[in-house]
Amino acid sequence: MGDLLERIEINREKLSGKPVIRGTRIQVHLIVELVAEGLSPDEILEEYPELELQDVKAALLYAARVLRGEIDPGV
Repeated sequence: MGDLLERIEINREKLSGKPVIRGTRIQVHLIVELVAEGLSPDEILEEYPELELQDVKAALLYAARVLRGEIDPGV
């Protein structure tokens, strides 16, 4: 599962260091919010075709690890 986290990028020069999906400007929190609103991964991928299923999984894993205190969100 650690490989999934390689899809998350934090760069202080990109969106003030907010975590995004690598190679995009799509923020992790957006993906988590879309899931919370009831969108399925397939619906998210339809809305954001530049994403892959692994990106959605990475965003959720990242959020879980931050909440457990395993990852410093860096922002």
